[in-house]
Amino acid sequence: MAENQNIEYKGSWRDEYLKWISGFANAQGGKIFIGMDDNGEVSGVEDYKKLMDEIPNKAVNHLGLVVDVDLHKKENKHYIEISIPVSTVPISYHGAYHYRSGSTKQELKGAALHKFLLQRIGVSWEQQIVPTATVDDIDEDVVKRFLQKAISNNRISEHAASSDTLTLLKNLELLNDKGEFLLAALLLFGKRPKKYAPAAYFKIGRFGRSHSDLLFQDIVEGNILDMADSVMEILNRKYLIRPISYQGLLRKEPLEYPEQALKEAILNAIIHKDYHSTTIFLRIYDSQLEIWNPGKLPDSLTIDQLKRKHNSIPRNRLIADVFFMAGYIEAWGRGIDIMLEGCREYGIPEPLIVEEQDGVSVSFLKDIYTEEYLQTLQLNKRQIRAVLYVKEHGQITNADYQRINELKQTVSSQELQALTKLNILESQGSKGRGSKYVLKKVIVR
Repeated sequence: MAENQNIEYKGSWRDEYLKWISGFANAQGGKIFIGMDDNGEVSGVEDYKKLMDEIPNKAVNHLGLVVDVDLHKKENKHYIEISIPVSTVPISYHGAYHYRSGSTKQELKGAALHKFLLQRIGVSWEQQIVPTATVDDIDEDVVKRFLQKAISNNRISEHAASSDTLTLLKNLELLNDKGEFLLAALLLFGKRPKKYAPAAYFKIGRFGRSHSDLLFQDIVEGNILDMADSVMEILNRKYLIRPISYQGLLRKEPLEYPEQALKEAILNAIIHKDYHSTTIFLRIYDSQLEIWNPGKLPDSLTIDQLKRKHNSIPRNRLIADVFFMAGYIEAWGRGIDIMLEGCREYGIPEPLIVEEQDGVSVSFLKDIYTEEYLQTLQLNKRQIRAVLYVKEHGQITNADYQRINELKQTVSSQELQALTKLNILESQGSKGRGSKYVLKKVIVR
């Protein structure tokens, strides 16, 4: 068996391998085999009698950890099996904390160490105490807006409006029993949240043809309770367009992406963000919009399960509770459903949800005319090439179709007509050689 998350092979014993024991104990537990090569083949260990006494004693003396040490024999060669349990408290070796990840050992430092220590003592990031914070750090206008929304959504009693700010925050579990402020309070209602959480901001960028082609950008700061609305306002004003269409004489100007689905994705990113890490990135391209927030899914959830009935498992419970009371979210894990339904009703593909780079990304595609979708329509390669050409250049002529596909006019005319009958393209301008074909926008309302 190859080395993995729970198995490590060592040819001989060195005291520095106590770091590996620490790493296993801080992760999922595991086994270290002494006297085996990297392929799991027994190479043997000569001083096994001495090690059977030394290893458990050193584990207790240096790590405060009791491990099981067993002696095995195969083909007249002895090897030792060290079984390491999961520890409920952090285990350090000479002041350093190690962690088993995959088949490697990593030393935890900085934000990763801080997060690990909090998890081990049962405290989440948002529950950390900020002893220097006072009520003067709270924005009373934000508190008033929250109360108005919470009362109008029937999620908090009208009597709460008569409470002072400290009483309200304590009832929301944002103060501890000593009256000290938790980080969540300052993120939700604080005047300067970045003072206490440097990564508490939202980064928006407009890109050209690639991720390296940044055209312009904005940074949204301030309390996270207002952040989703602020991001949507900037998107509406500066980044996204509203194509004009008519339903009879009624002029329609819908946003190029379903607004409720987009806002739901933004809210999810803010609420479920791992605030130990970096910021949230929203990247806008010609053909799609991507939102990435740091923080993996809970171990009990997969991407597929997200798209089915599932319970709400917020990373930041206190923050999620306040967003719920304000009426921004539901408490039934329906955020993904709202996004999926919104995109289907809008006539665009369902958002692509992917776990990547220790976070989760949600990508909205502007239209259904992706290569994968076009292949499902049983179009030939020339027709697919033509549709993608129109997406890039805005239009195609018969001459363009002939040129990019190296065809004669008769065949190109037939295949263009087939694309119009499928309601993928529509003809504009004069008939005959002067005809131009553009994508036919089919939006389901």
